[in-house]
Amino acid sequence: MISFQKIFGKTDVFYDLLEASAGQARQSVQALHKLLSRPIGSAPDLEAFSDSRREDKKITQQIDEALCRTFVTELEREDIEALANALYKIPKTVEKIAERLLISRERLGKVDFSPQVKLMDTAADIVLTMILELRKKLHLERVKVLNDKIQQVEGEADKLILNCLRELYTSEKDAVQVIILKDLYDLMEKVVDRCRDAGKVVAHIVLKNS
Repeated sequence: MISFQKIFGKTDVFYDLLEASAGQARQSVQALHKLLSRPIGSAPDLEAFSDSRREDKKITQQIDEALCRTFVTELEREDIEALANALYKIPKTVEKIAERLLISRERLGKVDFSPQVKLMDTAADIVLTMILELRKKLHLERVKVLNDKIQQVEGEADKLILNCLRELYTSEKDAVQVIILKDLYDLMEKVVDRCRDAGKVVAHIVLKNS
């Protein structure tokens, strides 16, 4: 007897993989929070970040392979690819932040990154919520609310980096520290931007299928 599931593919595998990818993005931000909470001079550890990024890369590859094997998908193929790529960029960017923090922590001293971490955490949490509810055939109005929230977070991140740069450029700080902090601030804002991009893809998918 012909197995139509084998011919057409198991469509919910893409939801499973996208949810796992969003979970890795969220986990990477949580790992960054833990890293920043550790005392200066403690033993560096990038394993949590490299593991998260490698796992997400593996998930992205699994999505590519599943797309090659699946004849019919519930979501459009280009949308699945776009969302998978947008999600992968989140832990990849977080790992870059962790790398820079670990090689420059002694120069930074007691800089407070908690406002940035809070925004990254909120943005990653919203993205995970959007992905989890995508399987449930999220209503357009609901996704608009979530997308508006992530846009608001992105706007707050823009204001925050502007304030941070203003302080950097108007205070008497060590030149090397200024360079390091600007790099970190830019990357932390980029994490929120990556989350916003993933949210846009979800909103686009729901709009097309509503």
